[in-house]
Amino acid sequence: MTGPTSAPSDAAATAAPEPPPEPVPVPPRSGLAARWARLQAAPEAGMSTAEYAVGTVAACAFAAVLYRVVTGGSVVTALGDLVSSALQVLS
Repeated sequence: MTGPTSAPSDAAATAAPEPPPEPVPVPPRSGLAARWARLQAAPEAGMSTAEYAVGTVAACAFAAVLYRVVTGGSVVTALGDLVSSALQVLS
């Protein structure tokens, strides 16, 4: 033998990949029932725009509450006292 020979010993390895499964047919309906059936038949690929909007609003609300707490009188006074005592220790 002078060189390697290539014999198709494994037909499964050389076969083309299977196509994705066909979507499940949904019987015709009207209104909300049809929309709900389409949503259930389609796979979920990630967050929707509405979920991003809810997350953004929640983050903004948390930031607003945190800002009000930090800029409130008692927190500002406590932070001022902490800085003053730290500076007195260093002096």
